[in-house]
Amino acid sequence: MDGTLVDSEKLWDVALQELAAVYGGTLSDTARRAMIGTSMAASMRILHDDLGQPERDSEASAAWINARILELFRTGLRWRPGALALLRAVRAADIPTALVTSSARPLVEVALDTLGRDSFDAVVCGDEVDAAKPHPEPYLTAARLLDVPIARCVAIEDSPTGVASALAAGAAVLAVPAEVPIAETAGVHQLESLTAADLELLAALLGEPPA
Repeated sequence: MDGTLVDSEKLWDVALQELAAVYGGTLSDTARRAMIGTSMAASMRILHDDLGQPERDSEASAAWINARILELFRTGLRWRPGALALLRAVRAADIPTALVTSSARPLVEVALDTLGRDSFDAVVCGDEVDAAKPHPEPYLTAARLLDVPIARCVAIEDSPTGVASALAAGAAVLAVPAEVPIAETAGVHQLESLTAADLELLAALLGEPPA
């Protein structure tokens, strides 16, 4: 979701820097990049360590971030280039589609006002799995909910953490880097933008002609 479908990472930047300021510090660029694609708990640990305040309560920090990002999501979500067109094409072709995100359900519910609640047959949120990305569980859960073998799935990701999760699950992977670069990896097709993606490409990643 974040960075792949919607340009929301910049909103996370705002909330995280605001919380760092509340704690009397400034979040470093290195720490911010390390957070992309991770769970909230992991992000809060990175934040606290970066500020030299590892003793802080991660749950309290997460609650502050969640409240602030909800405000920002209600007014500031914008589609990433090509994302809406590709999603519409996939849905028009009756291809089973799942949203697999590290974000928690309350935030995703707000984002779905922009993304469309009928855009996905299944939604897997970060607070609904035992192991978050880069663990394969989120994508394996999505494939199970779609009743589709994971090897027949294409995962579209913008972060190294998400790519690792999808690869570990056994999906074909299309990487479209947003805020951080993704290293060239066997089995991962990269594009600069989803404006260059279409159904033919998705079919090719599975080694078949389009339906």
